[in-house]
Amino acid sequence: MTTKQREAQLTVGTEYTCTIERAAHGGEGIALIEGCVVFLPNTYPGDTIRAKIEHVKKNFARASVVEILTPSQHRVAQRCAAAAHGAGCCDYGDYDPAHEVELKSAILSGQLSRLGKLPDHPSIEVLEMPPHTKWRTRMRLGIDAAGRAGMRTAHAHTIVTGHPCSQAVDGLLDGIVGRDAQRFTPFAELVVVLDDAGNRHVVEVQRAARGKRSEKTLKVLEGSGTITQTVGGYRFELPATAFWQAHVQAIPTYSEIIRQWAARVTSAHTTPVAWDLYGGVGAFAPALIDALGQDAKIHSVELSAQAAKAGKKVFQQAVVFHTGKVEDIVATLPTPDVVVLDPPRVGAGHKVVQAIAAAAPRMIIHIGCDPATFSRDIRSFAEAGYTLTEIKLCNAFPGTHHFETIGLLLR
Repeated sequence: MTTKQREAQLTVGTEYTCTIERAAHGGEGIALIEGCVVFLPNTYPGDTIRAKIEHVKKNFARASVVEILTPSQHRVAQRCAAAAHGAGCCDYGDYDPAHEVELKSAILSGQLSRLGKLPDHPSIEVLEMPPHTKWRTRMRLGIDAAGRAGMRTAHAHTIVTGHPCSQAVDGLLDGIVGRDAQRFTPFAELVVVLDDAGNRHVVEVQRAARGKRSEKTLKVLEGSGTITQTVGGYRFELPATAFWQAHVQAIPTYSEIIRQWAARVTSAHTTPVAWDLYGGVGAFAPALIDALGQDAKIHSVELSAQAAKAGKKVFQQAVVFHTGKVEDIVATLPTPDVVVLDPPRVGAGHKVVQAIAAAAPRMIIHIGCDPATFSRDIRSFAEAGYTLTEIKLCNAFPGTHHFETIGLLLR
């Protein structure tokens, strides 16, 4: 059947009965209807669905769920009150936690095969990161016109108030989200953090455009607004609005992986050199120092001057901070033995990958929070002469379709 024949048979507004065959990246399921690939939101493999065609494209279509006729055997009751009332926070909150990593592993494998061009990629080691609820130490909330804080609905600015998200660690949202919660400045955003010292910080920030991040603090409502985080004996102090991994076990888990892998490298230099790209405050620097030795020199590249400033106060001479875009700075750095990169969701991109490969490090450790862009980066590294030898999937966002992938690449 040709593409045009498939398009002719799928008409916007028409309803079909279908079964979800596999999971797609982004929290969607995939069904075949009249031979055409159709994406359906909030569905899982094994679901039998009554679907309504919404959009027909050249090679695929999108549909909405009219009714779940027979649920997947792994569907369970939604464990997040906010998501149960329409919030977009816990899109996997109604999937059995015991089988969540299997679903995510299949998604990662598919992305590596299709986008990374690695059908025979190394086996994926899955690292569960319990607990499945109450794991998030920081949240960014929306505020509605009445001053009530809550989670946003998926793909919209509507705020779901009165119902806390199950991701929040104990005490994080007390008095902030709920029926008797305090009121805040309408249409601002709220950043709430519980730091390693056990202090809660609540700050209002200027609302940013969707998909953007605002670090402009309007008002500190609780705490000092300067959080304390501890990694490997190093104490960091940074603004509540600054980036930090959300899962309480994320930094320790990633740091141990980095430490173990980097310790395998035999330096080609009298003083070992490592690059920590998109390095933030330098949270992974302790692991690199531990692996490479106290005389190692770590070069951190970070766009946020605020984060770099916080890191400089901690490391003094052990870490050299460079503020700016990675693609503009790496060519000026000394030749590395090890490169760690933890790019944002859009990935590092071909230009950055080529610049890293041109420096010929013995080892590259890539941390990716999006399996699609991670896979594209891995393909670029392969084209530049680096082989993906180990893969770890870290379930750092339980109850959601998100996860972290850490890959080891060798020349």
